[in-house]
Amino acid sequence: MNPAMNPSMRLEVGTESGMLSEDEEIYRENILDHYRSPRNKKALEEYTFRHLEYNPICGDKIELFIKLNGQLCVEEAAFQGEGCAISQASVSMLTEKLKGMHLRDLQSIKKEDVLDMLGISIGLVRMKCALLPLKALHTGIAKQDQQRDKGDRYEQNTINSRSSC
Repeated sequence: MNPAMNPSMRLEVGTESGMLSEDEEIYRENILDHYRSPRNKKALEEYTFRHLEYNPICGDKIELFIKLNGQLCVEEAAFQGEGCAISQASVSMLTEKLKGMHLRDLQSIKKEDVLDMLGISIGLVRMKCALLPLKALHTGIAKQDQQRDKGDRYEQNTINSRSSC
């Protein structure tokens, strides 16, 4: 489908002149590829935590599933949801990036990391779309921490351990 014909696939990127650099064009194609053929788009039946985020402004919805192994490394990351090309590509790319990472490293992923992963300049209108998966991740981790504090599924010293994945 032609992105110009589908508003959810339009990408607000580029320079002030309106022209895309060669690098931006490559990243734009990567975003469209992740939108059209998302990686890890499925619900996990077994997961350590999951979290649903919704952007009421544009209607984007992302439910992120994370499954950790015994060393607190991401064994599997997946998502369900719908939304614009930016939000869906962002979550698809993020699930790929998370695999094999330790829980403590997930907590340190920042806005700039997601924007760098997308590789294009994101306008203010699409910033919430691009960062919705990160919000789902951080909120999911925080809720998992609250549950752990209540039921102590994982001990704090295990989370802060220096083991790597």
